[in-house]
Amino acid sequence: MLFRRQDSIIHIVVLYKHPGTFLWHAAVESGNSTQKWTSLIGDRQIQFGKYEGIYDNMEIVPTKLDGVKLNIPKDPAAFLQQIPDARFLECNYEQARAFYTAYGSDLTAKDVKFIRHATSLLSKSKAVLDRIGVRFWICSGTLLGWFRQCGIIPYTNDVDIGIWIKDYKDTLIPAFQAAGLSLRHKFGKMEDSFQLAFKSANVKIDIFFFYEEGDIMWFGATDGRTGEKFKYISPRFTLCWTEFLDMKVRVPCQTLAYIHADYGPNWYEPVKEWDWKNSAPNIQPNGQWPEEEWSEVIQYFHAK
Repeated sequence: MLFRRQDSIIHIVVLYKHPGTFLWHAAVESGNSTQKWTSLIGDRQIQFGKYEGIYDNMEIVPTKLDGVKLNIPKDPAAFLQQIPDARFLECNYEQARAFYTAYGSDLTAKDVKFIRHATSLLSKSKAVLDRIGVRFWICSGTLLGWFRQCGIIPYTNDVDIGIWIKDYKDTLIPAFQAAGLSLRHKFGKMEDSFQLAFKSANVKIDIFFFYEEGDIMWFGATDGRTGEKFKYISPRFTLCWTEFLDMKVRVPCQTLAYIHADYGPNWYEPVKEWDWKNSAPNIQPNGQWPEEEWSEVIQYFHAK
C-alpha cells in the first residue's frame, strides 16, 4: 500500500510467515496497478517490495525515533543487507499438476527413500554452506525438478548445486566432512573445471563450480577414465530465492533460459536415461588433462 500526503509517501509492505522459517511479501502488481503507483511516486525508486521478496525470520524490538514509538528488526543491518537480493520465485504449481496429470505421480518405496535422503542431504549441505558463508543455488537435475514439478525427480539419484568459483573457500571440504558427508571425488583445478562430490546415506551431492566468461557462465566436467574435459555453457544469470522442500534456497532468476540451455526445448518431457557426455545440448569438448596431472585433477576417495 502507498499513502501520499503532499510530497511525503508512506509505503507499507505486509510480511507473511511462510510455511518455512522465513517471511514473504507480495510484489507491486503489473499493468494498470503499476501505472497508478508510478503516478503516485513519480520517478522515485521503490526500494522494498518491487518484486516478491523473501527474508529470514527476525525478532522485532521496540525503539523510538524522534520521540515516536516504533518497532524495528533486532538486527537492522542483517535485514537491510537482504533487501537487494531478496527477489523470490514461486515454483509453478499449476505446471506441476499438469506434469503429474500427463506423466503420473506414483512413487515406489525406493523413490520415497531416495527423496527422503536427498532432502536430508540438501539440508545438511545448506547448513554447512550457510555457516561458512558460501552462496549456492540448485542446478541441473535438481533445478529441473523444482521448475517442472515442484519437487525432486526420483530417478536422478543425486543432488546438484552450483557455486561461483570466486566464492570457494578452503574450509568447504573440511566443513562438509565434519558434518558427516564423505568426499567421493575431486576433479579439476581451481582455475579450470573444479568439481566436488560428497555422499551421505548412499546419495551423492555434486557441487559444480561456475566460471564467468564474457556473456556466458560455464562449469566443467572431467571423464575420470580418459581425462577428457567438457564445458556446460549457460547464458548469464542472476540469483533469486525460492522455497524448495521447505528450505530457502537460491535458483537462477532466468530459470527458463537456464533450463533450455541444459535440457533443450523438450525439457518438459521426462527422460530416465541420461548420458552426461552426450545428452546435454550445452556440453562442449574442452581438451584433455595431461596424464602427468591426473593424480592431481582426477581424485577418487573411498568412504571411511
